[in-house]
Formats: sequence, C-alpha cells, structure tokens
Amino acid sequence: MNPRPDASNLSNQFLIAMPGMADENFAGTVVYVCEHSARGALGLIINRPSDITVKELFERVGLDHAGLYASQPVLQGGPVQTERGFVLHETTDTAYASSLDIPGGLQMTTSKDVLEHMAAGDGPTRSLITLGYSGWSAGQLEEELGQNGWLTVEADPIVLFDTPVEARFNAAMALLGFNPAMLSQTAGHA
Repeated sequence: MNPRPDASNLSNQFLIAMPGMADENFAGTVVYVCEHSARGALGLIINRPSDITVKELFERVGLDHAGLYASQPVLQGGPVQTERGFVLHETTDTAYASSLDIPGGLQMTTSKDVLEHMAAGDGPTRSLITLGYSGWSAGQLEEELGQNGWLTVEADPIVLFDTPVEARFNAAMALLGFNPAMLSQTAGHA
C-alpha cells in the first residue's frame, strides 16, 4: 500500500472525499481513478448507487439476461455524461471494442459488447457498472488535492468488487489506517 502516490499519476488510486467537501457531487464519495495525466483525470464514483439495478439497465438496452449481476446496483459514476455506461472490470482475455487499460490489472469499458458478454455469461467475473463519470481538466485535481479536498490511497480490488456499496467509504478509509470519525472538517492551526 502506498498512501502517498505520485501526484503526477493517480491512476489505480482511490480519491476519498474529505468531510468538508463542498461539491455535493462528491461529498461522502470514493472515486476510483481510471486515468490521470497532464491533460486531466477521469474516475468513477464507487459508493453512490443509482435507483436502478443491473437487471433493469440490461432490460433498457435490450439484453434479456443479467445473470449473477442482476441484483447489483448501477452506480452514479459522476456528474459527466450521466446517460452513458461505464463498466469497470478485471482485465479479461476478451478484447472489447472500447476499453481503457488501467495499471493494476483493471479495464474500463464503454462499449455495449461487454454487457452482451456479461448477459451471455462469459463477461468479466468481477465488475461494477456506472452511469456517468467524474472528470477533471488539466491541473484541476491537483488543485483540489492541494486544498485538502481528497485523501488518496492505492486502490484495492476487494473494496471495489467484494465490499458492499454502503461500506466502501469506510473500507477505503481503513486502507489509510483510520476511522472517518477521526477527520475534522476544518484545518487546525498551531
């Protein structure tokens, strides 16, 4: 675990919103960073369920069977392109039409073929689906980090895929070694 990652590349890291996060889009969230470069950053909120399940999403896009994913909630990945689906999953042998390889053995796929494979029962075993994503322009995330808006820690697949949605914030905080109740909304001054 590396609690102080290279600030120039936060790919495969969790951003954990500090208690004083003023932006309601991100208050109380954990964001998985899929891509971070000098051009900006893209991530998916992993602990904010939407009001639909994977089964309902599959029905909306014309897929009959959601299999073992059926009861999973579709997550609100962020405030950008909220009508578009993003599937975060472990890397597979299948080459999907539009996937981003992420350090740490994960991929983010935006093409419908991954959903078709999931419906057929031969999709990625561990995955989560979001509608929308979180995006930052060049330098914006670094500025928010400098203002103590986020804590960062190396992502853990157990938190992503095996921890209940409502427990992910505390589980991500535990990766840093402390309880969220220990955080203050204001900075101390000596």
